[in-house]
Amino acid sequence: MTVSYIRPDKDFDGVYEQLKLINGYADQKGIAINEEMVDQTSQNKRLSERHEVVRFFRSLDGDTLIIYDTWTLSSCIEDVVQMFSCLLKNNNTLHFVKPGVIIDRKSDTMVVLGLIDQLRQILQDDAKKGIGRPRGSKSSSKFDIHLEQIIDLLKKRRSVSEIARVLDVSRSSLKDYIESRELKEVVNGVIGIGNDEDAEATVIGTIRCPIDESQKRENI
Repeated sequence: MTVSYIRPDKDFDGVYEQLKLINGYADQKGIAINEEMVDQTSQNKRLSERHEVVRFFRSLDGDTLIIYDTWTLSSCIEDVVQMFSCLLKNNNTLHFVKPGVIIDRKSDTMVVLGLIDQLRQILQDDAKKGIGRPRGSKSSSKFDIHLEQIIDLLKKRRSVSEIARVLDVSRSSLKDYIESRELKEVVNGVIGIGNDEDAEATVIGTIRCPIDESQKRENI
């Protein structure tokens, strides 16, 4: 069974954006989605409080789960690790649309750690900022109603200028929207540019090693 798992987050992508990109990914890969689960649980709840999700994930065994990105599972590192452990232990295969990687229990450990570290970096950077909208946060936009058409045109290799003319909108405003949503990067993954090894290498390459803050201060 193949399941798409969608969890909206006020600081990232909504249900509609995730559904469109997941369905585009599945179409490109020739994957038939048998079931969709939209998890409306509050982002503040820990895994131990998300009873329906826990029951659902425990029921999966040898199945395929398509997810937009790591944060979709949880914004808590501890919960993400537990979810990865349970899903992979039960021989499930996880497709992550945005980074373009597929993992199972035989995957390179570094790829799994890379996905977790990407989430850690987002949370760490947000904590350092302390104020304002978190990194990746997306306010509503007048272009949201055109999202499906924008994605379709990007997949057809149409330029921002061409899309702006089709929609009869400002090129600069559209360019800002596409960049803020990282639509080109996601569409490139959806239409299969590059290969799985490239995507895995990119994820591994984003891992940040710890910094010796005391030595950093001495060099100032």
